[in-house]
Amino acid sequence: MTAMDQLIERCIKGERKAQRELYDLFSAKMFVVALRYTKAQQEAEDILQESFIKVFDRIKGFTKKAKLETWIHKIVINTALNNNRGKLYMFPMSDVEVLTENEDDEMIISAYSLDELLEMIRELPTGCQVIFNLFAIEGYNHREIAKKLNISAGTSKSQYARAKMLLQKRLKKESVHYG
Repeated sequence: MTAMDQLIERCIKGERKAQRELYDLFSAKMFVVALRYTKAQQEAEDILQESFIKVFDRIKGFTKKAKLETWIHKIVINTALNNNRGKLYMFPMSDVEVLTENEDDEMIISAYSLDELLEMIRELPTGCQVIFNLFAIEGYNHREIAKKLNISAGTSKSQYARAKMLLQKRLKKESVHYG
C-alpha cells in the first residue's frame, strides 16, 4: 500500500491529522483553480473550504479510477460552478460566425506573468470567465460545458469567442501601455 493509499484510508476513518495532511498537500493548487472561477479571493477561499468538506465527506466513495488530485480538482470545479450558477447572467449572445478572428490579433502572452493573466481572466464577465476556464484551461468541449451549465453548445461557443475577444482587446491595450 502506497503512502497516498494509507493517507486516503486514514481520511476515510475520519482522522483529523490525515485530513490536514491531505489539505496541506493539495490546497495551494486547488486554491488557484477556485480563484480562476471567482472575482474575489475571499470567494475562492470559501469555495476551497466547501470543496474540502465535500472531499472529506465523499472520500469513502473515491474509487481510485483516477488520481486523487484529479478527483479533488473536479470537486473544486463543480463547487465553483455551483457557486456561480446563480450569477451566470450571460451577455446577449452573438452567433459564433459573426465573431471573426483576425490573425493579426494574435497576441504573445509569454510577456505576461501567470498572476497577470489570471487577473485578466478574473476580470471577464462571469459567464465568459467560467466558459473560458472550462474550455481553454480545463479542456472540456462545448457539448460537455453545455451539459454542465444547462446551456446550449452555441451559447458556450459564443461566450468563449467573446471571452477570447475581450482578452485580446485587453492584451492589445496592455501592450500599448507597456510597449
